[in-house]
Order: sequence, then C-alpha cells, then structure tokens
Amino acid sequence: MTDQQVVRPAAIGGFPEWLPQVRIVEQHWLDLIRAGFERYGFCSVETPSVESLDALMAKGETSQEVYTLRRLQEDADDRSDARLGLHFDLTVPFARYVAQHFNELVFPFKRYQIQRVWRGERAQEGRFREFTQCDIDVINVDQVPLHFDAELPRIVHDVMTSLDLPAWTLNVNNRKVLQGFYQGLDIDDPLEVIRTVDKIDKIGVSGVGELLSKKVGLSDRQIGACMELAGLRGTDAKVVEDITAIGVRSELLSEGLDELAFVMDSLGDLPRGSVVADLSIARGLDYYTGTVYEGKFTDWPTYGSICSGGRYENLAGSFIRRSLPGIGLSIGLTRIFAKLLAEGLLETGPSSPGDVLVVVPNDEQRGAAAEAAGRLRGRGLNVELYHQPDKVAKQVRYASRKGIPFVWFPPFAPGRPHEVKDLATGEQVVSDVETWRRP
Repeated sequence: MTDQQVVRPAAIGGFPEWLPQVRIVEQHWLDLIRAGFERYGFCSVETPSVESLDALMAKGETSQEVYTLRRLQEDADDRSDARLGLHFDLTVPFARYVAQHFNELVFPFKRYQIQRVWRGERAQEGRFREFTQCDIDVINVDQVPLHFDAELPRIVHDVMTSLDLPAWTLNVNNRKVLQGFYQGLDIDDPLEVIRTVDKIDKIGVSGVGELLSKKVGLSDRQIGACMELAGLRGTDAKVVEDITAIGVRSELLSEGLDELAFVMDSLGDLPRGSVVADLSIARGLDYYTGTVYEGKFTDWPTYGSICSGGRYENLAGSFIRRSLPGIGLSIGLTRIFAKLLAEGLLETGPSSPGDVLVVVPNDEQRGAAAEAAGRLRGRGLNVELYHQPDKVAKQVRYASRKGIPFVWFPPFAPGRPHEVKDLATGEQVVSDVETWRRP
C-alpha cells in the first residue's frame, strides 16, 4: 500500500455549502420563488455556466470579476478555452440568449432564471465568489412599456414576502434622473460621477466627495449639488418636488423624474416604507439606463443589497442588429440566506425529505419491508427503507435524528398487521399501506 497525501477537508472561502437540514430550507425557498415568478406568467430558461469573454464583456467594465477557463492539461497549441469565462450575472447571458433565439421567441419575452453565478471578489460577509441569483427580466423589440418598471418590483415584493424575511426596503432611482441632473450641472462625464456616487455605501459621503473632487475634477458647487441629490429620500412621488427644488434643469432629468413618479405612484398600494425613492442608488454597471433598484435589510443597513436590477435600453444590441431593450430584477438568494443563517433567524428543517422510515425487522422480512416501502411510495409518500436489520430501537433513533416523522413496522411474522408510529406523539397504531395518510 502506497502512502497517500492527506488533504485537510475545508470549503474554499466564498463558495458556500450547506448541511442537509439547511439545504432543504433553501430548496423550499427556491420552490416559493419559482412559483411566485410563474404566477405572473414568467417562463423559465437556463443558459450555460460558460459564455465567451466577448459576450461577458460586451457591456461595462467587468473583466476584474470574470473567472476564465483553462484546462489543467492544456497543450501549448490548444487555446480553445482561452476565451471562455464563467458568467458573473444572468443578464448578459440572457441578452445573448434572446439574440440567438430571436426568431423563436414571443415578445415581450418574460423569463425567470435561477442559477449559480461566479465573481472574482474577495470573500467577506455578504460577498461570495459563487452564489445563486434569481432573476426576472422582460425584453422586447424597440420598447419595453413603462408599467414593467412597476410590475417587476411588485413581483419581487410578493415573492420575498412569501419567504417571511426580516424587514427590508426596496430602494428605487432612475439613471436618467442622475445623468440628466449631472448634465444640468455641466458635468462632462456623468457616467463617471454615477459610478463614483454608487460607492457611497462603501466609503461614505465624504469619501465620495473627495473622489468627485480629485478624480473627476468637479467644483465645490457641483459636488454640493450632487451630494444634496444623493441625500434625498421619499416614500411617494412627492420626492420629485424635492429634486426639482434643487434648481437643476435638463430635458433628460425631466424625463427621468416623470418615470420615477410613475413607478412610485404605481406602487403606492404596497405597505408604506416598503418602497423608497433613494437618490443615492446608482447601480455601478454601465448598461443600466433608466429605473434602477436596490433592496436592503432595514436592520442591517451596511449589509450588501439583497435584490437589485434596472432597465437597460439595448444590452442585446451587442449581439443582434435590433433594438431589444429590457428591464430586470434579481434576488440575491445566497446573500439573504447566509445572513439569516448567521443571525440565527433561519429555522432549519429536518435533514431528510422522508415522510416515513420503513423498519427492516430481520433478513427474512426484508422483502416484506421493501414491498411496503414501494407501495407507500406508489401513493406519493417519500419513503426510506432502513439499510440493515439492526435493533428496532436503533432504527427508530435513526429516523428521529434525521427528522423523519413516522416509522412503519411491517409484519414481524405472517398474519400480523402493519403498524405505524408517530415520533412526535409516540402513538403507534395498526395501519394499512393502501389507506394510511400522513396526518
């Protein structure tokens, strides 16, 4: 026998994994999210984990986030994987998908997509290198009706309410408001200011002001106006009046204010404070062009966004000579899930999906036990057949440890009845495999 190197078992930072009793809750959440999206008529698609780097970098500066692919045994002359990378979000692959299948889709195309994504970030609380996103997007030819800007946050509000989360707020802004405001201040590079203001949660108002001065070259007057705008909040469309009162004017700003007012008015029936117009929200990715969203936990304001997205005018235009604007919102499932788990707020489930454990009394009765398990499964129950004829007490203890609520006892001898035990109450009664139902 040769010596074998022992590798210490340890998960890689930023790549979460859950125990069975936690994973079973995550799967339940995924079912609720999926059902919520489908209630609004969104269909499911899935794209490959890998995209070409040209596609991934088609819009915005994202190269620092992309994991590229390279085979370990790659030959020097074989560079077939050199231009491939793992997708860092689901929006860019979706845009490529729509362009590729343009003639086969019905528009407006409403899809949801629940998949893992990968980003080359430093692992820390709320930031992962591999995580699950739950996206909904609407994409259309030439124009996406503005009512989708209000429908998508309503869908996400419904879905996240079904998860019974701690208090959270969906913050809404509009990139046209920001860009038009900055244009009205005669700022030469509004997009650079947007990217800088988007860092306000990370480095604070003073840090952003310093960057706007030293890096972007804004005057004190311009910086003061930008910070005044970023400080505005409102729970209804009246926030538009506060923005107008600053005194900056531009055609693009007026257009953005009209859109922001429409979204806030349309969501006015939701619980007050659940949707807030927040003029500090910018969303750093360059492809956003209109309404933008960012959800935050109320009790953990410095924690990362738990849902985000926005409108993009022509992301798919990088792949096809058609105008294909869209709007999307993404729920950061892993970020939400990990936070609640860390705070002890996640009620975990059993470590097994089983309804019933069937006891194997002895080798002679294994066939009868297997038959009982099969008949119960045929009636739609999740049934585990114990693996060997251990002492009955040990088999019952095994079911209890896994959270299987019922134990089924096949006849220990010919002519004896089947019995089932409720581990919660300790009650054991005679039953029949063809008629028994889980209480």
